[in-house]
Amino acid sequence: MAQKKWSLDKSLPWILLIGGFIAMLASILLSIEVFNRLKNPHFVPICNLNPVLSCTSVADSTQSHVFAFPNYFIGIAGYAAVAFLGLAMMAGAKFARWFWQLIEVGLIFAIAFITWLQFETLYRIGALCIFCMIVWAMTIPIFVYVTLFNFRENNIKTSKKAKSVIEFAQRHHGDIILVWFLIIIALILKRFWYYWSTLV
Repeated sequence: MAQKKWSLDKSLPWILLIGGFIAMLASILLSIEVFNRLKNPHFVPICNLNPVLSCTSVADSTQSHVFAFPNYFIGIAGYAAVAFLGLAMMAGAKFARWFWQLIEVGLIFAIAFITWLQFETLYRIGALCIFCMIVWAMTIPIFVYVTLFNFRENNIKTSKKAKSVIEFAQRHHGDIILVWFLIIIALILKRFWYYWSTLV
């Protein structure tokens, strides 16, 4: 158990820094593509690869600005904060219990939001945004490992019955993330099989 604790302590700052930076960069690149298209209606974004992988279709949807401004603004600010948190932890910073609880609330919002966006892109918009999928891929492990950290540090109180579930998640964290990714990939393949099958 002590070895797992050491491993999580050492890994979490890197996960936050690298994952947050990549997600922030993806959000910035998406914003650049959208701004270039606003300046030039004939501009073709680099993330428009085919009818399925089309960030323009996603960016033009109502789901892309749920809070009356583009979603990537949330991504730029939110994931910059996540990356900075990782950097601060590397520098030896320690944070209060309430701070980690606040981070957990933010990540619960993030994971719920991207799950809703996954549903919308698959079954309402009918297209995928590469930069958005990069954000999805970074958010999932960040959420999983911060949550495990908060449970282990007792930043989140749990019942005795839930401890066995948490211990299972701590032992199989990699499997949980892998299954999560495989489910998303399977849904994408199934939803757009009409197109993928033409490429085979």
